[in-house]
Amino acid sequence: MSSHVGEEPAVAVGLPAPRRNGARRPALPDQRYLAVSLDLDSERLASVLTDVETGLSSAEPAFAVNPVTADLLDAWLRLLRLTDTPQDIATLAPLYEREILYRLVQGPQGAIVRQIARADSRLSQVRRAIAMIRDQFDQPIRSESLAEAAGMSPASFHRHFRTATAMSPLQYQKSLRLQEARRLIVAGRDVAAAGYAVGYESASQFSREYARLFGMAPSRDIKAQKPHFSGGDVRAA
Repeated sequence: MSSHVGEEPAVAVGLPAPRRNGARRPALPDQRYLAVSLDLDSERLASVLTDVETGLSSAEPAFAVNPVTADLLDAWLRLLRLTDTPQDIATLAPLYEREILYRLVQGPQGAIVRQIARADSRLSQVRRAIAMIRDQFDQPIRSESLAEAAGMSPASFHRHFRTATAMSPLQYQKSLRLQEARRLIVAGRDVAAAGYAVGYESASQFSREYARLFGMAPSRDIKAQKPHFSGGDVRAA
């Protein structure tokens, strides 16, 4: 998933994306931009939903990108401007955050955002399996174990996981492994050692799947990425 200037991505589950400073590099050196994010708290969302009439929706994807509305941008700007008046943060920041949540719920991504507040939603169940994959991405994980963690039958789990992430559990785990291997190599780890560290037993398979995901072999890709890559452990995403 990628986003551009003036767009708002909403993500209800952790996606295996590279962790860089900023969502996107400017096309030109003199271009400046500010990227901000907000962790969606399920309890605060639930509080907002008690005051809002919303329709129910099932089988929603867990991520989407839409243009930022003027009302949402205005709420964000007022929240950011509080850095100029720190004495107002304690009183006004919770109000502006609540307004941001309200705008998200009422906006085009409302169906995605609403499911974060519902502990019994399919997305919440899928998120439990995703947490398990993130914690154990460098180890073999049985599909049946993931379905059990999500509280679903294997068939239902695979269907809802793919709806939420646009990939299978195995593809998700593989992407996490390769993203972490990329981070390790940039940090100075040998290519083969990085592959073994994230769970690959075959160096040739690692290089082949790395090239399939990133478009080139590890050594070539790292030379291109090193000047601007700054990452963190995928478990923390």
